[in-house]
Amino acid sequence: MTNSTTGLYRDITDLAHDAPHWLRTVADIGTEGGLLLLMALALAAWWRARRGSAHQVALALLVPIATAFAYLLSEIIKSAVHEERPCRAVAGAAASLIPCPPHGDWSFPSNHSTIAAALAVGIAVTWRTALWLALPIALLTGFSRIFVGVHYPHDVAAGLTLGATAAILCMALLSRPTTRLAHHLRTGNRTWQTLVRP
Repeated sequence: MTNSTTGLYRDITDLAHDAPHWLRTVADIGTEGGLLLLMALALAAWWRARRGSAHQVALALLVPIATAFAYLLSEIIKSAVHEERPCRAVAGAAASLIPCPPHGDWSFPSNHSTIAAALAVGIAVTWRTALWLALPIALLTGFSRIFVGVHYPHDVAAGLTLGATAAILCMALLSRPTTRLAHHLRTGNRTWQTLVRP
């Protein structure tokens, strides 16, 4: 752990304790609420794409798959690195605003940040104009994890990078076969409807 990372963590958590009560409450809610907002945006992106081309449908369907892939990678890294949470490891730091996760719930990388970034990238690929909303939500979700005291800044930076990279790779690798599948399902459905139509 570098002194600069620990120092930045202390600075942010001190700022959190000096912040107005309403801001601390927003950060507490936002640490989970940001993910819910991004999931709602992903659902809206799918709803918008469902009547589009097979490629648009495929991209929308890949958002949850890419997010799950990013989360799995995050969990693998966590179990290999075993970094203790800063709310337990940093001596003299302000107490976390939310309960510190138990020992064994490792810190690096931030799962919330990984999921947020993967969702934001998936949404942006599927529905580009939604990037202006998805990106700030993802960044604020990541920052909130430091603000409430349960992650180091480098945990969040690594999570955002991992989530974005994993989503880009997953969607790039799977977009072609998923598009073919979506096209096949559409064609097959139309054929079936023609056969059963009286």
